[in-house]
This record gives sequence, structure tokens and C-alpha cells, in this order.
Amino acid sequence: MNAARGFLSLLLWAATSLHVAAADRPNVVMIVGDDQGWTDFGFMGSKVVQTPHLDKLAAESAVFPNGYTPTSLCRASLATLLTGLYGHQHRICCNDPPDGVDRAKMHPFIQNAPALPRLLKELGYRSFQTGKFWEGHFQNAGFTDGMTTKGRHGDTGLVIGRETMKPIYDFIQADPKQPFFLWYAPMMPHEPHNPPERLLKKYAVEGRNPKLAKYYAMCEWYDETCGELLAWLEKQKLADNTLVVVVTDNGWIQETGAVKTTRGNFAPKSKMSPYDGGLRTPILLRWPGKTKAGRYDDLVSTIDLVPTMLTACGGKPPKEMQGLSLLDAAAGKGQLARDAVFGEIFVHTAVDIDKPALNLTHRWVRQGDWKLIWFEEKKAAELYNVVDDPFEGKDRAKEQADKVKQLTQVLDRWWQGR
Repeated sequence: MNAARGFLSLLLWAATSLHVAAADRPNVVMIVGDDQGWTDFGFMGSKVVQTPHLDKLAAESAVFPNGYTPTSLCRASLATLLTGLYGHQHRICCNDPPDGVDRAKMHPFIQNAPALPRLLKELGYRSFQTGKFWEGHFQNAGFTDGMTTKGRHGDTGLVIGRETMKPIYDFIQADPKQPFFLWYAPMMPHEPHNPPERLLKKYAVEGRNPKLAKYYAMCEWYDETCGELLAWLEKQKLADNTLVVVVTDNGWIQETGAVKTTRGNFAPKSKMSPYDGGLRTPILLRWPGKTKAGRYDDLVSTIDLVPTMLTACGGKPPKEMQGLSLLDAAAGKGQLARDAVFGEIFVHTAVDIDKPALNLTHRWVRQGDWKLIWFEEKKAAELYNVVDDPFEGKDRAKEQADKVKQLTQVLDRWWQGR
């Protein structure tokens, strides 16, 4: 009898503790841009693209300009943002399965992964999926609520941003007392590049390629939607207890020629490539009273974002996650305990959905100022000093043989430990 009474007391204590802790934990808003170059923000130095709302947020945030996504392809990158895992871990490496293979055969990968919405649900959080989501029904990733139930890019969820923000506001207001996680991933500035005419007029100047003008206008349109969301959080008095995370799934350099040189209207050294034009993304973290505004030079990866958000919400990252929480670094408490970030590039359409290595085209590592790219087919490397040469115009591999050897060893140790 005493044992039963003690067990009941423990259950009541646990339930009370969870309720209190949940009340003290932050809401989390994750803003995911889509196909935007790392330089195409005002706060990243652009003199052309105007992003006033994200610039204001950056001034209030811990800004990590040396952020990277391991894989410069949207589906694989988004899966990493949801799971904190590399592509070879979550196995959602490619946009499409092989011809003749049902897309639904890839859905168990996200169902079985430690997806953030599922982990946050255990901590008492509601979660809402909007916009880009490749993995079928939103519940496959553990979201409690969402807009996408089928489709390749995100189906009905893709109206968010371009057409409406109301579903987000309705979700948050439905239960204002319970902490929430919001996945705001409008397919912007992603194609179709169909910005409002009022914005296009700003960028369609004489001498500028019309394709480039449309892309620039899309970047500002995306910024406007972010500004609307952030202003609404302020108005609802939610901003002070909300961790805002901003990231882009992969980069973009607009193709301006008459003939496509890649699968889409992007230049060869951007999306789907192992170059910084496809891999690099600034990362912003704003949590009032917890993060310290400023720019931090740490090498960071999008595998760090799930551990960061989970830690902020009182959770503990699962052991398979190799990323680091950015909270201490973002609070100005010292640099991260790492000197390198890694990644892998896969084909667009899978050769084999169950064997990630068969879909691999490149591996890469950045350590300090140097970045090495390993070409799987050629069995050869390229080497760049991305501080002196941020657009990777001069391959230094032949003149820096020792550096190539050293970084190849670093890259191989990471890969062999997968």
C-alpha cells in the first residue's frame, strides 16, 4: 500500500514538474528559407537585395555567418533540419526515389528518425508544419498539426507565405497556454519566381537580367513574410519567450543564360553542388535574455539546430545526433568545441533508397579557412581557401599538397565513423 502511494506521488510530481517546466520553456519558431544565396541578405553584405525585416532580426540575434548545410539539395537538407542527422543517417538523401519506386517507401525513414516535433511532443509541446515538407503526411515527422498531407514538395502547405499566414495564427491562438514549435518553411524565394509587381519594379533596372531581377524581388518578398510573422508574435506578446531560428535549406546562384546548365535555373556552383554557393547559409538565433546579439565566427552546421532547440526546450539530444547545441556560443560564452564541419552531396534521383553511399557524388570538409572537396567518381580533390576566395574560384590542390593530404585524412576519419 505504501509502495503504491509512493508511486502515485511520484507520478503526480512528474506531471506537475512537466507542467511547470513546459510553462517556463520557450516557444520555438523555425524560419526556413528556400533556394537563397548566402550573400543575398542585407545583413550578409548585399548592396542590392533588400531584407529589412531579417536585417532587424539579425541585429537582435546571435548571427553565425559561417553556417553550412551538409547537403545542398532541399529534401535531404530539410530532413537534416528536422532530425539533426546527416543524410547518410536519416537516409533521405535524394529528392526522388528510383523510377518505378513508390515515394511512400521513403516515408519510414522520417517515421523512424528522432524528428524534433516528435521529441518535443514528449516534452509537452504542440507543433505545426507549414510550407515545404517532402515526407507525406505531417504526422510522419511527429507534428501534432500541419498543412501537408501528401505531395512532393508540400502540397497544400505551400500556400503559406505566398498566399496566407492565417493558418499559423489560428494554430497558435487555439491553445495559447501550451508551448509550441512552428515550422515556417515557405517555398520562397524558390521558383516559381513570380514576385508582386510592386517589388519587381524595384529590381528590374536597366542592364539587369530579368531572371536576376525576379530572383532578387523574391528574396525581398520572402523577407516581408518573415517580418509579418515576427510582428505578429510581438503584437501577441509572444516574442520575449520565443526562440527564433533562421536558416536556408540550400544556396542559389541565379542562372541568367538562355540555356540551362543544370537541372534548373541555377548556376553550377550553387544548389546540388559541393561549393559554398550551394552549402553555405547564415544562421540566426534570437531568444531574448538568453542569446547575445553579435556575429560569431564559429563553424556551424544545420545538424546543430535540432540539438540547440531541443536543449532550449529542456530535452536531451539522442546519442545518434553528432551536432552541438549552439546556445552557449550564442550567449557569448565561448567558441564551440569543434574545428571542422562536414557534408556529403548526393544525386537528385536515388540509385538505391536503402544504400546512401550508392547515391554519393562528393564529400567535403571545412576546417579553419580551408575547404576540401572530394569527388567520388574522379577520386580526386579540390582545395580552396574560402576566406581569401569565398566564391571558390582558384583550386589550390596542386600547390598545397600537404594540406590536401591532411584534410583528406580528416574527411576520411569522419566518413569512416559514420
